[in-house]
Amino acid sequence: MKSRLTYSIVFAFLVACSSKVEKVASEAKELALESNIVSLTKAQLHIGKIAIGSVRTAKMQKTIRVNGFIDVPPQNILSVSIPMGGYVKKANLIPGEKVSKGAVLAVLEDASYISLQQDYLTAKSKLVFLEADYNRQKALNASKTSSDRQFQLATSEYESQKYLVKSLSEKLQLMGLVPSQLNENNISKSISFRSPMNGYVTKVNVNAGKYVAPTDVLFEMMDPSDLHARLIVFENDATAIKKENKVTFTVNNKSDKIYDAKVHLVTPNIENERTTEVHCDVITANTGLFPGTFVNAAIELNDATVQALPAASIVKWQNKSYVFVERASLTYEMVPVVAGMESKGMIEIISGISVDQKVVVANAYTLLMKLKNSGE
Repeated sequence: MKSRLTYSIVFAFLVACSSKVEKVASEAKELALESNIVSLTKAQLHIGKIAIGSVRTAKMQKTIRVNGFIDVPPQNILSVSIPMGGYVKKANLIPGEKVSKGAVLAVLEDASYISLQQDYLTAKSKLVFLEADYNRQKALNASKTSSDRQFQLATSEYESQKYLVKSLSEKLQLMGLVPSQLNENNISKSISFRSPMNGYVTKVNVNAGKYVAPTDVLFEMMDPSDLHARLIVFENDATAIKKENKVTFTVNNKSDKIYDAKVHLVTPNIENERTTEVHCDVITANTGLFPGTFVNAAIELNDATVQALPAASIVKWQNKSYVFVERASLTYEMVPVVAGMESKGMIEIISGISVDQKVVVANAYTLLMKLKNSGE
């Protein structure tokens, strides 16, 4: 009975020791796996062909991903007003309707239109008389038959009347009337107000019978033939963007279609959100594009100067990028970095290490294998 008790105690002790040894071994294994430090001997350094270097500047074709929207330049947006107030007799347009330059937008009428035409014809008739009197006084003055004062008075009245006829002529043209075609037989109380551009009517602010003043906006129009993309760019990227940089973008309703554009200008002003605007000319035919459409764009930079390392410096572990930084002689630490674009065997380093740190620039995967195998 005593021997059985002794055997049970010894067995329990051995089991407890075994469990403790396994726990210690497991913790040691986890600690080794969590450690990012690896050390080499001089022989291992030579056999693994490990090379040391540092981050250096390189020129790459960098692509910036940004968002924005389709816009129309100010010269392609027009608010239409009438130079002289009047009552709307006819206005049949609706928003979205396409119009050509010279097409009738509205017909207006008012007594002031009659007065303007009358004043022009009266002034034009008087100009004929004053011109004849001027020529007569000029001839008389040349022969010293009339005084200089009479000739000067005739000249002044003739010149003043020419100015009046010219100003009234310009007013008639503002109203859409042709002065040279106006006579006593075609004086009208109404005018046909015509479109000054090709485009689309976006807003209609009038209706038949409404009186409109010169300060009122009758219609708003837009010419979509010169659409451009307005992109929002952070200040850190704005300085690298130049005129003529290539741009590609897609819109949400046609994500499979890629549109081409090029940088027209970068707004030299940083907003409160630390962003600025980049205006791009759309090269691809803009069928299906409307102002205000949201776009996802990529701006290609020409020879952007970036901080980079050779591709052999970067290792991948659990979907993250790392480099090995030298901490002491033959001792290296695996440090996470944010990698960017890759070009000609070089990879951009966005963040994670500084330019003064020594980094393994060749056969970095040899250190990764030793680090992880040592842990196992």
